[in-house]
Amino acid sequence: MKEEVQEYTQKYSDDIQKLFIDLRNLVYQSIPCEIEEKLWAKIPSYYVEEKFIRIIPFKDHINIEAKAAVDYKHQLEQYKLTPKGMLQIYLNQSIADIVLITIFRDTLME
Repeated sequence: MKEEVQEYTQKYSDDIQKLFIDLRNLVYQSIPCEIEEKLWAKIPSYYVEEKFIRIIPFKDHINIEAKAAVDYKHQLEQYKLTPKGMLQIYLNQSIADIVLITIFRDTLME
């Protein structure tokens, strides 16, 4: 993990940090090519060329900005999708690994 991203996430609880790392790992598992990790407007972001995913920690949940999330909303009924199409995952929710890997792959490779 890049130092700037690690420093950013350290201000959150251990539970949020663990959820963040789990989601970050799914991003890297989703595609075989190189992903650029950086802070964009102080938000952890993952790029392949101009395509991106943002993982945004909050006090009790994480928002995921991934363009393909709305395409899979029928498989994400246990989560909230914001009006802007961001997926919210709360600490008490399990992670839908297979669906998220598909969303991340479709977002970064389309």
